[in-house]
Amino acid sequence: MSGEAKFKIIENYITDLIRTEELKAGDQIMTEEELCKQFDVSRMTASKAITNLVSLGYIKRIAGKGSFVTAPHIIKNFSVNGGFSEDIRSRGLEPSAKLVNYEVIPASECPRVSELLNLKDDELLHHFVRVRSASGTPIAIGEAYVTVSMVPSIDINALSGSFYDYLDSLMIYRNHFKTWMSAVIPNENEKELLNCNKSDFALLKVSHITYGGHTDEEFIPFEYAVNRYNSELYTYYIENSEKQSVR
Repeated sequence: MSGEAKFKIIENYITDLIRTEELKAGDQIMTEEELCKQFDVSRMTASKAITNLVSLGYIKRIAGKGSFVTAPHIIKNFSVNGGFSEDIRSRGLEPSAKLVNYEVIPASECPRVSELLNLKDDELLHHFVRVRSASGTPIAIGEAYVTVSMVPSIDINALSGSFYDYLDSLMIYRNHFKTWMSAVIPNENEKELLNCNKSDFALLKVSHITYGGHTDEEFIPFEYAVNRYNSELYTYYIENSEKQSVR
């Protein structure tokens, strides 16, 4: 701890208070002056810690009032594979899912999905819609189509948690993903599910096909998923370490 930068010590102190819910969404955090006194640091160091926490989505500054804990905000590296639950746990938050709808349907009812997953019209799909939350705050609406040929049956109770953990328990490998992203305007039903009545926010729509099978060498398309994230609570970033030549 003694070798750790002082601004980092302050960051960890505040994030620990948030993770343990001693500080909750909407609570005001200590002022920079108070942090300076408690940690015996300069105003610049305290300000750097606060600025970093703002950029990470933990807190927000309100002019003339102070700094306040935000609702959970997830920042995900696009190049790192991992499901929603894993992302939420990495922030020290508790993931959960509320099942809105579950049904088994013929592939003929959704031609686009059938085409993406290379299905015949008489093949069957699990179709389910869930609201995904972080420590009780709705973050995303997840819709998934999963081939019955790969997953013959689904324990409905498993859909209140991580579906990918459930696939792992069935020894079904996820070996490859193909992903699309776009911004969309939420409809009234989506606003209600996400408990957000604002008129000026967008959803981050992330669609993907999952390829895999019962070995780590299979690349069978078996899932098409569409997740609609509240863009004020969930952010993707891309990190590219490839060197660019100067031309």
